[in-house]
Amino acid sequence: MRITLTEFVTLDGVCQGPGSPTEDTSDGFTRGGWLVPHLDERFVRRTVEWLSRADGLLLGRRTYEAFARDWPAITDPDDPYTATMNSLPKYVVSTTLTDGTWNPTTVLADVKAVGALKERPGRELQIHGSARLGRSLLSAGLVDTVRLVVAPTVVGTGRRLLDHPGAPVGLRLAHHEVTPNGLLLLEYDRTGTATVAEYEGVNAFVA
Repeated sequence: MRITLTEFVTLDGVCQGPGSPTEDTSDGFTRGGWLVPHLDERFVRRTVEWLSRADGLLLGRRTYEAFARDWPAITDPDDPYTATMNSLPKYVVSTTLTDGTWNPTTVLADVKAVGALKERPGRELQIHGSARLGRSLLSAGLVDTVRLVVAPTVVGTGRRLLDHPGAPVGLRLAHHEVTPNGLLLLEYDRTGTATVAEYEGVNAFVA
């Protein structure tokens, strides 16, 4: 399976608390809810399409516990995400959990177990939220695709997504679009370690 990292971020890279001021107040964060004013039909349609490609969800413990609490409680029959989120296999990477309540759930002990899971046949194993896990797997070379929804806002503080101590990561833009409310939808394929070069003047790039 391909591992896909899907994240909502601000223009300054913050991924914490996109859906509500009270969603994630860890470390004293008080600026949540920054994504909601920009939601529109195009965003919903595209994210539903992304979710339809999943054969499983790959989550960190904190995100798993929040999702396991919230998603089964959604009863709106017209919600386009709920049935898929609740029915997909869930894989939670944790050294403290032994089992899960959001069925079907499998607990993975470490990144090595994720690598073994990736070797199974299938389409996409999707990371939603779980920024710490996403950073670790990106650094370990296990993420194949990065999908970002970039909100036109600068939060100025909060947990950032692409902050990891590993080698620089090279990406290739595979798809992009802008929603009517200004959300930038970006899809990148991983290309390996990022390359560097020496600037030798504009003529090197002009035919």
